[in-house]
Amino acid sequence: LFDHDAVTAERVLAPHIACTEARLREHPRVLCIQDTTELDYTTKKGIAGLGPLNYESRWGLYLHPTLAVTPDRVPLGLLDLYSWAREPGSLGEDKDPKRPLEDKESVRWVDGFARVNELAERLSETRLTYIADREGDIYDLFVEAPCPDQGADWLIRVQHGDRLLSDGRKLRAALEAAPVLTEIRFERPPAKGRKARTVDQQIKVVRVTLKAPARSDRTLVDVTVTALLATEPNPPAGE
Repeated sequence: LFDHDAVTAERVLAPHIACTEARLREHPRVLCIQDTTELDYTTKKGIAGLGPLNYESRWGLYLHPTLAVTPDRVPLGLLDLYSWAREPGSLGEDKDPKRPLEDKESVRWVDGFARVNELAERLSETRLTYIADREGDIYDLFVEAPCPDQGADWLIRVQHGDRLLSDGRKLRAALEAAPVLTEIRFERPPAKGRKARTVDQQIKVVRVTLKAPARSDRTLVDVTVTALLATEPNPPAGE
């Protein structure tokens, strides 16, 4: 099976993804969550097609799936799966500012949103929200993601709080100066070394225009986004 050229991960997953899409149609809102994980085969010598992980001494593959989940945390299945192996000696190339995004591993975040947005246009009765961690804080994603009426929303954790705004301020400063929109209370479950406790959180929201980064290869435009800041103003000591 696995030695056959016609067998690919995409073809094996196609029936599952089709069923996932059918389940999406039963819900008014679905979260499309992306992240990257490692498949570590360091101890499995002789497997062809592998590459270095975060160190040249660790060997394996990277896997970047899109998991569909309801707001009530019910998993609906996979929507997409992107996998790759790094070339030996390529560690750090993704941080080279001169390399185009199309040649970087981080393009997976932009491509991932594009696929979710394409799906959203077919599901008129289901609102999709693309969710990514700080690796998804990429200008190219924001400028390609206008969130039209039938497109997908997106929620991305900020990595670059010092982003320059079109009015000369920094993103973090604009958020901190915004008034409190609302307050929420929730129970945080226990975690390693931490007890369960009640959290009182303040939410601030501000509409800002991010100044386009300077690039020599093309002219870029400023992009307007909604930024949210969630803080706990009075955490317990040590939290």
